[in-house]
Amino acid sequence: MASPNSRIGDGYREGVTLPPEADLARDPAALRRALEGSYGGVERDAVHIVRAPGRVNLIGEHTDYNEGFVLPAAIDLGVTIAFVPTDDRRVEIALAASGERDVFDLDAIGQRRGTWIDYIAGTGWALTKAGVETRGLRGIIAADLPAGAGLASSAALELAAAWALVGGERPAIEPMSLARLAQRAENEYVGVGCGLMDQFAAVFGRVDHALFLDCRTLVHRPIPLPVDDIALVVCHTGTPRRLEASGYSDRRAECDRAVEALARLDGRVRSLRDATPELLEMARDRMDAVAFRRARHVATENARVLATIDALEASDLASVGRLFAESHSSLRDDFEVGSPELDALVELAVTTPGVVAARPTGAGFGGCTVNLVRHDATAALRERILGEYPARTGRRSTIWLVAAAAGAGPLAA
Repeated sequence: MASPNSRIGDGYREGVTLPPEADLARDPAALRRALEGSYGGVERDAVHIVRAPGRVNLIGEHTDYNEGFVLPAAIDLGVTIAFVPTDDRRVEIALAASGERDVFDLDAIGQRRGTWIDYIAGTGWALTKAGVETRGLRGIIAADLPAGAGLASSAALELAAAWALVGGERPAIEPMSLARLAQRAENEYVGVGCGLMDQFAAVFGRVDHALFLDCRTLVHRPIPLPVDDIALVVCHTGTPRRLEASGYSDRRAECDRAVEALARLDGRVRSLRDATPELLEMARDRMDAVAFRRARHVATENARVLATIDALEASDLASVGRLFAESHSSLRDDFEVGSPELDALVELAVTTPGVVAARPTGAGFGGCTVNLVRHDATAALRERILGEYPARTGRRSTIWLVAAAAGAGPLAA
């Protein structure tokens, strides 16, 4: 059997089109050559390369912005930036995939433009606000992490940009503060009201581990994954997930309505983190039915995160499977962020022998599922989804075998 951390070969992605820059993102030498080709006159010794991972959330969906618990894992798909630091304040970035290029001045960043450059410019803005010294650069970006899949491509871009904008060394800021700074860039500059989970995972990622985070206290710890027994498989529905265009902001507002109703009963309630089943029942008639269902999902999901950690630490994979199933039902019925495509992928997975657990990941509204699969069953899951999912949905699924990976940092050029 292959190592638990090895990636199944290209046949595992049969029938799907990889991003054209995917190989560049994992090949520092090739990306350096692309940088030289894009800008010319680049000295080899001046090139820096940084990479930040995406993440898959094992469980704990829509709990982060409600000050609850999450259990993500950074993954070995990510965003890579090759660049040359400069002594001016000009940041010029090209996309390896398309050759598209954009530029901004660190001393005059200006308003967001509604394009990919906002995530980099916003990170520069947030670094400056925090008093972190930044530098100009000429760079090129490549990714093997798909955008719009719910795998935190924006946070990966923000954290890779943070390393690049300080010249390629570790940013002179405490790691959790760096994660919060990147979150601020997305909240206040880009305009997406995300929680901290994605940026946290991109900073703190650890090989073969998930990451527990208490989003109120910021207490966190690594949780070992049973990599000798199971692989992480991500399946894309073929439908994109864009928070700006989805019901994400509506869900946040609905959660806020629930908090207001609960706080009128108990002044100690600050967020849905404080919602107990008993308090929810007391407040049921004091809030609209939609807000009640949203609150019930968050309260039960927080409990499922803690139970999943206990089950993983006890090697109780049957309980993990049950908890994933309960999370899927709650996301579909109480939080209403499911889709027929997500339901089809989960059903195909859980009825495949050797699949331990399956659920949607990454906020819903399309995107992906995460699956815990015994190593000898990954090929069967692939065949099942490639064979049956298109007939059920009219769409094709992209399937990745991923490994829990380290957080953002430099790559040798």
